[in-house]
Amino acid sequence: MQLPTVFHLRTGLRHVVSAASSVAMPRDAGVRLERRLRGWEDAKKLPHADGVIVSFGKSGRTWFRVLISRYFAHKHGLAEGSMMEFDEFHRANPKIPVLFFTHDNYLKDYVGHDRKFELYGNSRVVLMVRDPRDTAVSQYFQWKHRIVPRKKVINGYPLEEMDVHSFITGEAAGIPKIIEFMNAWGRDLARFPNLLLVKYEDLKSDTAGQLGRALVFLGQSPTDAELADAAEFSSVENMRKMEQDNAGKFIANARLKPGDASDPSSFKVRRAKVGGWRDYVTAEQADAIDAMVRERLDPVFGYK
Repeated sequence: MQLPTVFHLRTGLRHVVSAASSVAMPRDAGVRLERRLRGWEDAKKLPHADGVIVSFGKSGRTWFRVLISRYFAHKHGLAEGSMMEFDEFHRANPKIPVLFFTHDNYLKDYVGHDRKFELYGNSRVVLMVRDPRDTAVSQYFQWKHRIVPRKKVINGYPLEEMDVHSFITGEAAGIPKIIEFMNAWGRDLARFPNLLLVKYEDLKSDTAGQLGRALVFLGQSPTDAELADAAEFSSVENMRKMEQDNAGKFIANARLKPGDASDPSSFKVRRAKVGGWRDYVTAEQADAIDAMVRERLDPVFGYK
């Protein structure tokens, strides 16, 4: 068992301060403090990372993390189903790089701005994106079944009940917010000397190929057999089975646990269907949503 590091101690300190502030401070002040503390944690991790995996929430990052974790764990003989968090794999074997997985939520609250190149330009960045329409629907089910109330407050998510369409078209947590995130990165893409764009849809259609592309970018030399093993292990069917039976294959990790084992919509691994957002809206609503994406989203990402 690995000993706690300074990174764990910072997280523990943040939990203590946040718990105290939620009781002793006005809500808005407590939220500002917690967001700043989370940004402080991120700022301290960033210089120690060999690579940064950035994505908006529900863009497929957990799946990508499982793929990468399986590759390194299988290659270097780590425990079956280990999940990479930050530097744990590197401390177990120095040949494994330190990877920082982030939704890029809080760093701006600590440094005081959100200019992506200034924040991440010195890092090797894998930017993972997904069609914002699918992302928003996946975010809706995450919000409805999995996010704790305090996290909703911290991230400014709606606190009242609402239907799928109202959520995904809302400015607070829906498509407009996702587009704002993507456009902020789109404005600086050409400035980054070391940035790889990975699209969820490409990863879905060619999992081994896109994983290999990312690993090579991160300085690895994966074999075809290693990529095939990671892709098979991390298939939607296998991840859903591991979440469903909760057989302990992902050690001490709550990401692959359903919010309610009797409700499939509460699972972390839900449908993973490209274009599945259309199943939750009417034809007229879909046309309006398409128009929103067409008008607002930077075309550099290729979503029409």
